[in-house]
Amino acid sequence: MSIIAGSYERFIWGFKLKPTKHDADNQTLILTPLFSYPSHISPITTVACSGPAAASGGSDDTIHLYDLPSASSLGSLLDHNHTASITALSFYTPSSLSFPRNLISAAADGSVAIFDTDPFVLLKSFRPHKKAVNDLAIHPSGKLALAVYRDEFFTMLNLVRGKRSFCCRLGHEASLVKFDPSGESFFMVVNNKVGVHQSEDAKLLLELENPSRKRILCATPGESGTLFTGGEDRAITAWDTNSGKLAYSIEDAHPARIKGIVVLTRNGSDGSLEDPYLIGSASSDGIIRVWDVRMAAKQNTKPLAETNTKSRLTCLAGSALRSMRRPQIGKQQAQKSDKGQEN
Repeated sequence: MSIIAGSYERFIWGFKLKPTKHDADNQTLILTPLFSYPSHISPITTVACSGPAAASGGSDDTIHLYDLPSASSLGSLLDHNHTASITALSFYTPSSLSFPRNLISAAADGSVAIFDTDPFVLLKSFRPHKKAVNDLAIHPSGKLALAVYRDEFFTMLNLVRGKRSFCCRLGHEASLVKFDPSGESFFMVVNNKVGVHQSEDAKLLLELENPSRKRILCATPGESGTLFTGGEDRAITAWDTNSGKLAYSIEDAHPARIKGIVVLTRNGSDGSLEDPYLIGSASSDGIIRVWDVRMAAKQNTKPLAETNTKSRLTCLAGSALRSMRRPQIGKQQAQKSDKGQEN
């Protein structure tokens, strides 16, 4: 498995999670550096990865691509029609594939771009709303996406036709939107609250409020209706979105606010660890940690692995590396860049 993180200092960080000891009673993990170099000319705002492919977006209006198995940069996508900071990136990978089929990007100018990933070429670019996109989520079917905006708007996007299918004003600014893996519900984060909505008609099913009343800065869905959140309270909180109750929390998970959280899935077919209980988290002081959430009920929960990038991290993503295919970029789509310094 691999973890990538973006930083305010323009650096992209890549790590491979490896077992150093694994038996029935104990397991030890280590985050081994894959690469580290300044891939953007201004802060990195968002990262995404799936299988061997990874991408980063920055406030320099560019999208960069990476091949995780070879720990190399593939260059930047030039033809994406974004004229402002990239604010959201998301890969769509069908459950039957180990390589992503599409990359969807959104920007502060309200534009959305849809890319084919084999090779990486632009399929469609459109502007469903005029204001900045805060976040974007793709439905498990790959046919539609949801977007939330800085001016308190919410839209549903038809990815097949490349057009907006629904738009409404929320009355409050949502910073994050995520689909449940089943696609039957989605989550919207507003300040310190999470709304659980029915996907069919966006009906609000229930609302979760952070007990600390501090702002939620990142969220990722897990299995069976679990939602993990992190933010200004420095805790990792797991919610049971079926009952609306707090399942458990890792208090003081980081010494600074948590800016990224990811569920680290694994297929086990290549000899890697097979339990599905690992999550990764990153804080604004540069620390990345990996946790076994089964240990959350114990006092003084310790991370299974940890590394310190000594940079101001802004975002986090993870991949199970199930495919060894090398991502390719269309001939007129990318600008070559050096591999950079491996760290």
